[in-house]
Amino acid sequence: MKRSFIREILEYIDSDTISFAGGLPDVSLFPLDELQKAAQRVLENADSLQYGHSTGYAPLKEQIAKYYRDRGFPTVAENILITSGSQQGLDIICRYYSGTSIAIEKPSYLGALNIFRLNNLNRFDMPLSQDGIDSDLFRKSILQTKLAYLIPDFQNPSATCYTDKNRKEIARAIRDSQIVLIEDSPYSELYFDMPHNSISQLVPEQSYHLGSFSKMLAPSLRVGWIRADKALLSPLIAYKEAMDLHTSGISQRIISEYLKDGKSFRKHLQKLRTSYRKKMNFFCEKLDLYLPDFEYTRPRGGMFIYGKLKGVDTVKLAKICLGKGVVFVPGAEFNGASDEIRFNFTNSSFEEISEGLKRIKSSL
Repeated sequence: MKRSFIREILEYIDSDTISFAGGLPDVSLFPLDELQKAAQRVLENADSLQYGHSTGYAPLKEQIAKYYRDRGFPTVAENILITSGSQQGLDIICRYYSGTSIAIEKPSYLGALNIFRLNNLNRFDMPLSQDGIDSDLFRKSILQTKLAYLIPDFQNPSATCYTDKNRKEIARAIRDSQIVLIEDSPYSELYFDMPHNSISQLVPEQSYHLGSFSKMLAPSLRVGWIRADKALLSPLIAYKEAMDLHTSGISQRIISEYLKDGKSFRKHLQKLRTSYRKKMNFFCEKLDLYLPDFEYTRPRGGMFIYGKLKGVDTVKLAKICLGKGVVFVPGAEFNGASDEIRFNFTNSSFEEISEGLKRIKSSL
């Protein structure tokens, strides 16, 4: 096992470093006042400091289940397992299927790649296009696997968003097979134009759908979940109990209290979409100005811009840039090509975006 490049690089940067590396939300957009008020109300009850249920705080599970139902995905609280971020949800599933095989996108999420290594999952890589995974290639790949791991909404790192047609083709292939889909969906609410139905909704008995409040509310709360059919979910509970007994009860209750009125969260999500779209457009303008040879597709949501600088070793470039006070993640860290880069556009200010890209230009 090796450490996450992103987590490790965070230890070597300071307040003067401009970071396009981690998938960090904009701290200025956290609903601080509302969360403070929710926390005050929660701490009026001493029970909030007691141990909780392994599967999660019941009111929050019901709120998440309603979230799915409102989107046309039939779900009850028993279909939800609360986890310490969706990262833990993925780890729990992969521990359960340890030693088997998994079909994944290429490139893919760095944190997932480390989990697959740790749990001895044999990987079958499937190159991504702008529409998603080629359905014929997907069918061939899953003949050799028990699992598939996909991020259909504004994929990390590539920002790819699967088309509705592609989602239906993938779901059809899953139904025709015996595999189980792990659909990672931390960015689905960060769309700029329109939302998409999940693939899991089309194959509910053959899928784990991972969600998280990290990207759309606050990462440090460390609350995510797995949505799955009861038969798939039940065996995972023992693994969750062995890890941490239960996810932070305080965090779960604060989120549940915050979600009660419904309006605050919807308003917050719209604010995120509007702000992130502006930052994405600004980042792309500055990319075109300072790095005109960078080849990329403008994302339609999420937190990342991904592309390539032909002929440039971006690992070497990243080391030079670190010395100049700007960081990004080379594509090689995601099982991508050596000339590819992932930029995060949500965490930096407009001034930092412009200055950071200038520093990268001066490093070429």
